[in-house]
Amino acid sequence: MKSHLAFLHTTPVLIGTFDRLVEKADLNLPVRHIVEEAFLTEAREKGISQDLDGRIQGRIDAAIEEGAAVVLCTCSTIGASAESANDTADGVVVRVDRPMAEKAVEIGSRIIVAAALESTLAPTRNLILEVASTRKKRVDLVEVLCGDAWSRLEEGDNDGYFSEIARRLKERASEGDVIVLAQASMAGAAELCPEISIPILSSPEIGFQHAVEIWKREKGD
Repeated sequence: MKSHLAFLHTTPVLIGTFDRLVEKADLNLPVRHIVEEAFLTEAREKGISQDLDGRIQGRIDAAIEEGAAVVLCTCSTIGASAESANDTADGVVVRVDRPMAEKAVEIGSRIIVAAALESTLAPTRNLILEVASTRKKRVDLVEVLCGDAWSRLEEGDNDGYFSEIARRLKERASEGDVIVLAQASMAGAAELCPEISIPILSSPEIGFQHAVEIWKREKGD
């Protein structure tokens, strides 16, 4: 019987973030974390190949067979591949950044997309443009690569990671109506930018809330 919400991560860094959201939600919500770091490593090096796409789909299928009613993919780089599993999976796959992209398109037409990994820019760009096209709205994207940040995260320097992202956001904030943090791991940087007046959107809470609503629906609550 399908009962739980499974998180598909490509870094263990995000487990704590989503555990806190689960605790805050105060629901009888059984969860499971799945970490596949190799998916992101390969996607960064080679892009989403047919072989990698097949392995992502296979891992999602396995998660559903193991009892997941909903699978929430927390990695924007592989998000499109994960989401496409809905075509064949006997469960629901949610891309964590889609609700954020929809909100960004609602807010403004000049959207700043900030990423700590270059591999995340294209998937996020494509997602926002797809959402805008569906809503028949023209948007202009300003892409900001926080290139020095990711190495700090890999070294375990979370504070340095967020500080570098915040520095880049402050430099470019005047160019947009809304800021999208393309990776779930970037969420903590928003707290370091009180002087930025435009909305800063991050995917964890928005995406999690969306996944929970789907989980409730699937469970018949």
